[in-house]
Amino acid sequence: MNQKTKSKTRREFIGDAAALGLVGAVGAGYFLSSCSSGRSKHPAPVFYDRAPDGPLLKAGLIGCGGRGTGAAFNFLNSGPNLQITALGDVFQHRIDNCRKSLKERAGVEVPEENCFVGFDAYKKVIESDVDVILHVTPQHFRPQHFEAAVQARKHIFIEKPGGVDPVGVRTVMAAGRMAESAGLVVVAGTNFRHQRDYLTTHSMVQNGAIGDLVSANAWDIRGKIWHVNRQPGWSDMEAMLRDWMNWNWLSGGDNVDIAVHQIDMVSLYFGKHPVSALGFGGRHRRPTGNIYDFYSVEYEFDDGRIFNCKTRCIDGCDNKHGFMIFGTKGYTNCQNRIWDNDGNLIWEYEYPLDDEGRPANRVAISSYDEEHINFVTAIRTNTPLNQTHDLAAATMCGVMGRESAITGRVVTWDDMMASNLRLGPAEYAMGPVTGVDTSLPVPGTAPDIERMRGVY
Repeated sequence: MNQKTKSKTRREFIGDAAALGLVGAVGAGYFLSSCSSGRSKHPAPVFYDRAPDGPLLKAGLIGCGGRGTGAAFNFLNSGPNLQITALGDVFQHRIDNCRKSLKERAGVEVPEENCFVGFDAYKKVIESDVDVILHVTPQHFRPQHFEAAVQARKHIFIEKPGGVDPVGVRTVMAAGRMAESAGLVVVAGTNFRHQRDYLTTHSMVQNGAIGDLVSANAWDIRGKIWHVNRQPGWSDMEAMLRDWMNWNWLSGGDNVDIAVHQIDMVSLYFGKHPVSALGFGGRHRRPTGNIYDFYSVEYEFDDGRIFNCKTRCIDGCDNKHGFMIFGTKGYTNCQNRIWDNDGNLIWEYEYPLDDEGRPANRVAISSYDEEHINFVTAIRTNTPLNQTHDLAAATMCGVMGRESAITGRVVTWDDMMASNLRLGPAEYAMGPVTGVDTSLPVPGTAPDIERMRGVY
């Protein structure tokens, strides 16, 4: 397509927007609300740079790796009177590293008696004197831990995705309904839903900037993320946990772990999730584990509209990341630009200026901090906010696409909702891992088709 670069000035566009009834969408911010909150269908964005003050909120962190440690700092950055008071992980060295970072960078000292190690560490963190749970483990464990935190009546930040298999995702769905009934705040790590440029662009489209939506494409095509080679003395379980990103039972594969963002954002725009998937994928260069290193999935909505989603994690190739959603009047990259159907750029998000007076090309506050600003704000203002349904729906669609790619069959939402498929061992202990298929899935083979259907 020919994307012409001449765009209207902000003043010119707002003049046009007024005629189209879009002025409310050009607002300066947005406080995120859940789909079921009953708020206006097309709210004007209202962002907060910092959560309000209030009584002390004590958080327990479950999962102390790099992302977990980052989430702890995001929580502390989000507002005043916040503390991290308990840590839990299956590995002592991760707790030690996280604890050291918190002390050196934030002056936060987590008492040794509040640091818990092992597969039951999550229970001990939940049972400690905390108000909030930050859940950032490998996603296989998320359904079990999330359910326990909800039963303990804790507010929860839950990283994406919501699980790795249909049984786990349905557990998250059910626990999310319990959380809603209990008035708990649940914020998910689907950070595009908290990023100012993405949400402002979405508000423009909601108010008709590109007309009725027709189709969507999304890409997360990048280099290899990471892997960990097995070392002498490690048991099967330890080796898998240290290399968790590369095992289907722990990460769900890239179409779940990575594409959840793309699926979630397109579902937000279309106002619903896809109902079927036809995908393919394969493995060329991933050195460990049993997941594919590329997937291409065609998702279909219940009205026949199509969304194509591609992921690839292979070094030495050209990369591409982003979206393109097409409407009857134009199209958008979902982040910061809108074009008409002739390729004219008709709107751009206005980024803050840097120290030299030039557009910074990034939002004022990181979406990772913004997630926690919204989280703490909802708790302290008693505002209903529960993102479990959206997280679970995007995750289930990721699983649906993965299962289509590895079986070679069309897989539907109803298949997933009825499937008994559960990945992973029945019990957790350092040592041999039993009951886990470590082979590479082969499309078109009967065992994998039966596996998808949950026969065994």
